[in-house]
Amino acid sequence: MKKHIVLLPGDGIGAEVIQSAKQVLWAIAEEFNHEFTFESRDIGGTAVDTHGTPLPDETVAACQQADAILLGAVGGPKWDSLPSHLRPEKGLLGIRKALNLFANLRPVKGYPKLLHASPLKEEVVKGSDLLIVRELIGGLYFGTPSERRDKGQSVVDTLAYSRQEITQIVDKAFKSAQLRRHHLTSVDKANVLESSKLWREIVEEKKADYPDVKVDHLLVDAAAMKLITNPGQFDVIVTENMFGDILSDEASVLTGSLGMLPSASLREDGVGLYEPVHGSAPDIAGQGIANPLAMILSTALMLRHSFQLEDEAHLIETAVQAVLDDGYHTADLQIPDGQKIGTSHMTALIVELIKSQSATKSILNCYV
Repeated sequence: MKKHIVLLPGDGIGAEVIQSAKQVLWAIAEEFNHEFTFESRDIGGTAVDTHGTPLPDETVAACQQADAILLGAVGGPKWDSLPSHLRPEKGLLGIRKALNLFANLRPVKGYPKLLHASPLKEEVVKGSDLLIVRELIGGLYFGTPSERRDKGQSVVDTLAYSRQEITQIVDKAFKSAQLRRHHLTSVDKANVLESSKLWREIVEEKKADYPDVKVDHLLVDAAAMKLITNPGQFDVIVTENMFGDILSDEASVLTGSLGMLPSASLREDGVGLYEPVHGSAPDIAGQGIANPLAMILSTALMLRHSFQLEDEAHLIETAVQAVLDDGYHTADLQIPDGQKIGTSHMTALIVELIKSQSATKSILNCYV
């Protein structure tokens, strides 16, 4: 298989974790006889400094021709005082919109070696394995008008959704549930918001097309509470843009570290943008101590969702699990009696395991 991947390192530790992703993909390509080509483009604060905009036209053009995109991180205090249209985050919102990346998938999995770092009791978070499916290019973040009025004395933001926008994300969530444990929880605020009332109506309509999926409805405040008190009850959660933003960040701390959480932003044809949930961490940039695992796990999501390479994706995820089980961790993680290592060492261990596990699998297949 030959695929072209656009790399958007962005800001802070983005370039370091993107390099880790490339090394893992080189190993996968070698072991499975694939060919991955790479092209780097600017986004975020780096793009502001170089091009005067957080999302240059050439970046958009390159991404539109790519089979998939890997993004490191954007933002940092350096650009906090800029006007809103020049903030690095505008580059991220812009590329999502430009590519029609309507579905954001955030898997949240509790790794046994890291459960002690969760703010919840281990018995509460143990076994947590959920997927949040968030609508990504509609709702309050993109509605118009969104402006200050009356000389700054009043403001307006608009929450707007079409039936088609809701339907496509609900369909994606149902299909995701079919690939997991066949349980979908739809989160809304239907007791207050008209948009949520339409959302709930569409979920009820679509469930007839997926009779094998059990469907629950939760108001967003109740969902926030239950994520903390009983996260194990969830399989797939689907919700609108702002609710998904908040709930996915809440869920991200269940595992004890943002450094372990990947994400995928997809459009209908399978092209996607893949990025770690963590930020740009400018305070540790260039020190060689950044945790590359969320970026590496995002690469596994890319192989699975954009390229349909399930074996390769599973191999990466198995390698990450094995490294943690052996007690290796970066500075942001704490594993009792473990060994703290840096970015390059962690990446090298993952690559080594990919090659050794691939070789073992090949040997075993000879006897099947």
